[in-house]
Amino acid sequence: MQPRNIWRAMSRPGYALSPWPWRSAGYLLTGALMGAVLLVGLVVSAVAGGVLALALVGLPLLLGTALAGLPVARLERVRLRLVDGDPAPDPHLPPAAPGLRAWLTTRLRERATWRELGHALLFAVLLWPVDALALTAGLLLPAAVTATPLLMATVGDGREAKVLKLWTVTSWPAAAGAAVLGVALLAVGAYLLGVAAGARAGLTRLLIAPREAGLHAVVTELTRSRVRLVDAFEAERRRIERDLHDGAQQRLVALTMTLGLARLDAPPGPLADQLARAHDEAGRALEELRELIHGIHPQVLADYGLAAAVADAADRSAVPVDVDLDLTGRLPGSVEAAAYFVVCEALANVARHSGASRARVGGGHRDGRLLLEIGDDGRGGARAGAGSGLTGLADRVSVLDGRLTLSSPVGGPTLLRVEIPCAPCLPCETAEHCA
Repeated sequence: MQPRNIWRAMSRPGYALSPWPWRSAGYLLTGALMGAVLLVGLVVSAVAGGVLALALVGLPLLLGTALAGLPVARLERVRLRLVDGDPAPDPHLPPAAPGLRAWLTTRLRERATWRELGHALLFAVLLWPVDALALTAGLLLPAAVTATPLLMATVGDGREAKVLKLWTVTSWPAAAGAAVLGVALLAVGAYLLGVAAGARAGLTRLLIAPREAGLHAVVTELTRSRVRLVDAFEAERRRIERDLHDGAQQRLVALTMTLGLARLDAPPGPLADQLARAHDEAGRALEELRELIHGIHPQVLADYGLAAAVADAADRSAVPVDVDLDLTGRLPGSVEAAAYFVVCEALANVARHSGASRARVGGGHRDGRLLLEIGDDGRGGARAGAGSGLTGLADRVSVLDGRLTLSSPVGGPTLLRVEIPCAPCLPCETAEHCA
């Protein structure tokens, strides 16, 4: 298995004979060249921007200087592949709208843009000379020592050769000894190149391509996919509700009417009794189907919104419920559905377990969050995981990045509080189309 980066490569035997020293040398060489070009470009841009600061062209030049880190960082993320095979994701977010203005606004507000500008300045002033120095010490100087016999044969006419301009070799045995020393220095230089390239790549990744950015991108995509799944689930619920309402329910209504007419026409006797029982069974099946449809996705929720649906649930509750919801518009469909089923489940728990004489549902949309409070004057003592369904409610709310809290001391009262972040729809929008 090939090592993923230069550090792992140096920890294995045979590193000096592998391609990794040459990849490190290429990384340092391209860094030195890029840094020199970047330094010249920044100096020219700064001078031009200072001279023309009062002219109209001055602002574009200064703006271009501020954004100079973007192309440099992009090239750096490509160069990282020479010595680091781990992904280097782009930390920038897509603009909120098309067009140059939206792109500039997004980029200038991002922290990553200014981090990349700082990296570009550090690159132009300090890093590229370090790259050049490491390349010289790890490759060029050992290569020059290794080439001593060649220099003696070509430049010195076989009589002498200057070794790094520090000492003179005047015999072939001395030249051969210098070449052997150069080979040893090349082996040491291979590790020097690896250390320099690894440290340089680590600093670059820290500044412009942190590994946390990749994790953040994964988390962001998981969050978006979770929202898409929730929307798809709610759309499927509505489709099933429509199919049952327009299909199976209508057939049951027709069957009930047919059995009722047959019951009226049948003479008294065993047949009439059988028809009466069939008619009653069909009626009960129709009632159960209507309850099932209402539980899947009530039509009042789809047509009139959360406030009307909660009022309808309160009217059907076995315990009297006071409703005080401050909602002036529609909310996203997934939020309305989750909030409605939380209220329904909470009221069902009140009726089954609390022994309360009265309950209340209050809340509204404030500060970008839907707030709901369901309380009762019962005996209290409710706990998640004790058959109350609170765990399922918490899971349903957490899918929407919401939070559910419960206060239910023994002896009561009980208060269930739900917070779901969401934005209200515009007056002209429906919950299905609210973003």
